[in-house]
Amino acid sequence: MDRIFISTGEKVFYNDKECIIIKILNISTVTIEEVQTNIIHTVRLDELKPFYPNQTIYLESLPEKDWERAKSRYEVISPILSNRGNLDLITKTAKENNISVPTIYRWLKLFDETGLVSSLAGGKKTGGIGKSRLTKNQEEIINNKINTVYLNQSRKSITKLIREIQLECDNLKITCPHPNTIRSRVKALSDEEKIRKRLGIKEARYKFEPLKGHYEDAQYPLSIIQIDHTLLDITLVDGLDRRPYKRPWLTVALDVYSRMVVGIYLSFESPGTLGTGMCVANSILPKEMWLAKHNITADWPCWGIMDTIHVDNAKEFHGNMLKKACQNYGITLQYRPVATPHWGGHIERLMGTFAREIHNLPGTTFSSVAERKQYESEKNSSFTLDELEKWLLVFITKIYHQRKHSSIGMSPIEKYKNGILGNNNILGRGISPRINDHRSTKLDFMPYFERSVQEYGIVIDHIYYYADVLRQYIHSSDKKEINKYIFKRDPRDISVVYFLEPKSNTYYDIPYRNSSYPPLSIWEYRDILRDLKDSSEQVTEEKIFEAYRELNYLEMKNRKRTIKTRNIRKDDSLVRTDVVSFESEDEEKDIIETILPFEDLDDETFIRKN
Repeated sequence: MDRIFISTGEKVFYNDKECIIIKILNISTVTIEEVQTNIIHTVRLDELKPFYPNQTIYLESLPEKDWERAKSRYEVISPILSNRGNLDLITKTAKENNISVPTIYRWLKLFDETGLVSSLAGGKKTGGIGKSRLTKNQEEIINNKINTVYLNQSRKSITKLIREIQLECDNLKITCPHPNTIRSRVKALSDEEKIRKRLGIKEARYKFEPLKGHYEDAQYPLSIIQIDHTLLDITLVDGLDRRPYKRPWLTVALDVYSRMVVGIYLSFESPGTLGTGMCVANSILPKEMWLAKHNITADWPCWGIMDTIHVDNAKEFHGNMLKKACQNYGITLQYRPVATPHWGGHIERLMGTFAREIHNLPGTTFSSVAERKQYESEKNSSFTLDELEKWLLVFITKIYHQRKHSSIGMSPIEKYKNGILGNNNILGRGISPRINDHRSTKLDFMPYFERSVQEYGIVIDHIYYYADVLRQYIHSSDKKEINKYIFKRDPRDISVVYFLEPKSNTYYDIPYRNSSYPPLSIWEYRDILRDLKDSSEQVTEEKIFEAYRELNYLEMKNRKRTIKTRNIRKDDSLVRTDVVSFESEDEEKDIIETILPFEDLDDETFIRKN
């Protein structure tokens, strides 16, 4: 998982050139300096690439014994993560677990580089190869000087610390540790410890003590995220012929500290671990690509791994895949205690806000029969799934985030930025590391299938998939059992599945074996499958796509009867378009074959005068 750490002094790549961050201007912009030329640039964070890219470690590729080893190592270092300056705690932890202090620092470094618990799997001890070989005297000198020189209000620099250690080692006639070793020890200290001992307890309280309020545990942005689902009160239309289809499900992630929406997931799938996982992944990832896909120009500076996720006790939140993915990212998953209805109040109020706004949209079903009265939801439905997603993103980024929130006394985005960058009252937690690998992050939160590879490829839900990368695994087996391999898929497009190639630990795209088949979403596929089962026909791949083609034909044929009235200005006069009638089947066929989606029609397409 490639992560960019946003702090002064960090190395990054910009336009394939090595640079150093020299100043943080705001939550989305920094000043950098090219190492070779000393040229200064002011750039957006999304223009940067990590200087130290890391190989992604996919959790599902780890043997269970390696995963258990990684978890046990994480349990050792987890108390130290927020208290790295407590050298006595580190020494005590090392002694209690019968490991060396350098080993603890090595595990901390591994975890910091990736942010994944799986990075701690590693191998067993190898007799010290690749490990620190500091003597007991060297360790004592480093620990003593960090406390007496660096961690005090004289605020000595790291360079001064290194010189002090060098002098002490010279006085004792022992070899001095390398300066990089000393820098690594300082970097491993917690921010809280540095601020408390170098700037004072008062400054540390501003940043690290709980803020008093209605939800005291949310101390800073991304400390607590609440996630919940709702069935939206609106009927959407099909993306092809815009006929009424069904109501969508919305999954939302809310930052409790600032009330910012950090991620959403919209689909026709009922709540499950996949939708929840996709919402978590969307919350962790930067949003620029998502907004650009919908041609939205807006500020949505939410990214980074949250500390804790609060969810209710619905079964979709208890899936093993979701639990393991959160564990791997160091995220604590907490479930709503019994008989505590106020516990998820923030996210529920946000859902109410969305509901009220959606009741103003065409196609709303309202929340009750009394409200709906004579309103015909299906007849008035107008939004496709993608169009509603764009509407939601615009509402979230340009309205909800910008207007004053009564509970916090300011807009969510102002509260969020203050929590990140600080103000006169608080120091701010700093900008979270950015994860650039969208594909790997989303794959991490998708459930997986296990399939053996046959001469035809693989089969998932009656659909065949194949690519050359599978060839070497055809009929791969040992004497005991056929090997099964890991595959994942995106519910919005099941025309491709993702194969975790075991040798390279890389996911490869595996398309339909029959490339003539059209892309399908999982809900379109299940609708077709249900219809086939209801008709008692044998379910085969051919039958599935025959049914899909038949649906397409019926949709296009019916569309001629429902071309909506459009007022068009042409030659400075208005021409009214009405329902089209065709004089022959050939004329009907010609028109249908050239019909475009409504958003692609221009003002002079298919004008028919009465």
